[in-house]
Amino acid sequence: MSTLTTIKEIVEKLRTTEEPAPWMEELAQDSRAGVKTALARWQRNYNKKEIILQEHSAKRAFDESFAPFEGARVAGVDEAGRGPLAGPVVTAAVILPQEVPELVGLDDSKTISRAERQRLAALIRDVAISYSTHVQASQRIDELNIYAATKDSMEQAVQSLAVRPDFVIVDAMALHIDCPTASVIKGDAKSLAVAAASILAKTTRDAIMDQLHIDYPVYHFEKNAGYGTAEHVEALEIHGPCEHHRATFEPVKSMLAKGGMTK
Repeated sequence: MSTLTTIKEIVEKLRTTEEPAPWMEELAQDSRAGVKTALARWQRNYNKKEIILQEHSAKRAFDESFAPFEGARVAGVDEAGRGPLAGPVVTAAVILPQEVPELVGLDDSKTISRAERQRLAALIRDVAISYSTHVQASQRIDELNIYAATKDSMEQAVQSLAVRPDFVIVDAMALHIDCPTASVIKGDAKSLAVAAASILAKTTRDAIMDQLHIDYPVYHFEKNAGYGTAEHVEALEIHGPCEHHRATFEPVKSMLAKGGMTK
């Protein structure tokens, strides 16, 4: 590449280049500051993409390491909403194909923006061999306790899959189901299937909490998703709990003992 090429042309060529090329070695000798900046920016972006691809491969390999035989269908299971004062806990189970280039960049739902979660949720539903979600209402959480309610919901999500899995990886929960399982701490950061389940559980729960905000705007569920933020607790002190608050969670439990439930 001639050093007479304009910086604008170089920037455009770099923008459309996906992989390192021999002409970049010559470009690295260009003394112009604008060229050095453009090339350094391209290299940083390339390195980031390489790391994301490596992480994707590692998550796929992690899932495959649990496959009891070649071509086995490995499901991932995760939840959203164990900690909030209000709303359901939502669980999801997902079986992915072995090759899912569409999901490069998929990670634990907590590390991804809301808009990106929505985009990925649509892709997961499109490419998954099978997926299911289960919504465990706050009343059921109060009946069973949050651990048992989450476990029950996860088991129901697995049982609702249209395709029976050969193995199930669960994020930090031991399930009793009719196929082999593994409980993996921080599974949503290690397993592609569990990460997919975390996205479906989170986006499904967020949609539910958005609807609850329309019905009960004083609690600002669209912002806090039912978690015990200062604003949420203040609203509870003023208005009292509603039917979607968890009666066994503090400070809701104490508030109900004093004054009852709002309409």
